Order: sequence, then structure tokens, then C-alpha cells
Amino acid sequence: MGVVLGQKEWVARERAHERRVRAWTLPHAQRRSRGEKNPVLDFLFQYYTFRPSQLERWQAGPGVVLGGDEARRFLARPGYVEAGGGVMLDPATFTAKKARTARVFLTLLEKTASRAPRLNCFGLHEWAMVYRAGAGEVRHDQLPLRLGGAGTDAVVESLDIRCGHYDAFRFFTEPARPRNTLQPTRETQPEYEQPGCLHANMDLYKASYKLDPFIPAELVADCFALAVEIRELDMCASPYDLSAFGYRPVCIETPPGRAEYVRRQADFANRAASLRDRLLAHCNYLLNLGK
Repeated sequence: MGVVLGQKEWVARERAHERRVRAWTLPHAQRRSRGEKNPVLDFLFQYYTFRPSQLERWQAGPGVVLGGDEARRFLARPGYVEAGGGVMLDPATFTAKKARTARVFLTLLEKTASRAPRLNCFGLHEWAMVYRAGAGEVRHDQLPLRLGGAGTDAVVESLDIRCGHYDAFRFFTEPARPRNTLQPTRETQPEYEQPGCLHANMDLYKASYKLDPFIPAELVADCFALAVEIRELDMCASPYDLSAFGYRPVCIETPPGRAEYVRRQADFANRAASLRDRLLAHCNYLLNLGK
């Protein structure tokens, strides 16, 4: 039937997960109630479509029986059934649509993992998003540019742009697009994705929640936690002045700034590798359900 968790064990895990993620979800809710925006952290709740309430919700994943009377409350959720003297996810609810999603991510994750990290992009994707931007084209127009418009454009023109991540490239300004040495598309995403890319590593969070509730909540939270840290570097290395929000810039327009970016990018690549391996294992497990 699968692994059996006693009530004491799974309740402890549930509460630990809720405490962990509420360190991010509660401040986000408080900012929203005050009408405040955070250009760094809001991205994690706006670009990514997993709601804070979903992130807070614990699940053990497939093949796990939750024991004890309290487990019956899971029966109010879609996809849970009584089994093995407790409650578990019904494998039959791993639909064909979920299987297609798992196959897409399996391919993307495997191809990404097969490549060596490329660490020479220096976060210029954010600069390319404001390069020679016209009125209304700057994504975070409430933020000043550290070097001003002309200074920002000069940095873009002085360095090679090597962005292979489509979901960053698609936000480039029109003048910036031909300056990119790569021209990724949605169709070629599996051929361009590489494990040094900040956005590819942030997107491990997307891969985890797109398979909800068939990925354990702890793994979803691990991916989210890494995405938070990566997003902070992503924006600190951007052309925006974030000093009003307490962030120190990583000045990639200078050799020391680029060296710092590469060091931190390499660390994220190493940490993301273990999460990618865990997600790959879960995708393979899920695709073998019912075989």
C-alpha cells in the first residue's frame, strides 16, 4: 500500500511546513493589506501561479498513508481516499493531463541536468529588458535606474548578452533582442536550458507545484526557498536601485561585481542540482504509477 505515517509524525511535518512557508506568505499578505509592493518578492507570488494558501497546504505526496483519526480531514480535499487503515492520495487521480505535465518536466529537467553550468551571462537579461526602453516599457517603472537610462544602455552595449532562457528573453525590448547571442523560443527551450541559469533554477519551483498534490510539500518548499534567494540576486544584479528596500546592489558593470555574481550563480547551480535530481525521481515515479 505504501509508507504509513502515524498521526504524530505527519502532524509534526504538517506544522513544520506551515511555520516554514508562513515566513514568506504572511509578510506578503501583510504587504498586500497595506497596499505595499515589493519588486523583489512579489514576483514569487505573481509570476508564479501557486497561491500562498496552496504553498501553505501540506501534502505527503503519493504512496503515503496518513494514519490516525485526524487524517480523515484530508478526505475533504479532491483526490484523497481511505486506504490501508488511513487516508492517502488516490493514484487514479494522477490523470493523463498530469502525466503529460510530468513528461514535459522530465524531459526539460533531464536535458538541463545533462549540461555543464554556463556562468558568463552576468544577469544581463534584466538590463536587456530596459535597454533603450520607451515610455511605459520599463517593467519596474516605479524604481530608479542606478546608472540612469544612458548609463544602463552603455552597459548593455559594452558586454555580450548570452541569455538562453526563453521566459527572460521574451521580455527583452525590441532593440535588445538582436544583441542576444542566443535566440531561444518556447519550442527550443529544452535545447537551451542549462543549470547555471538563475531563471531555470527558480523554475524548479514551477515544476514542483505544477504536479501538486503529487509532489511532497517539503520539496515544493525547498524549491520555493531557493527561488527566493535566487530572485534576490536576480534583482540585486539588475539595473534597478533597490536601496529603498534594503538590498545591496551587485554591480555587474564592474569586474568585482561580475566575479561576485559568478560565485553566487555557481553556488545556486550546485544547490539546484540536488533539487532537480529529487524532482526527476518523483517524475519517474509518477509516470510509473499504474504500469
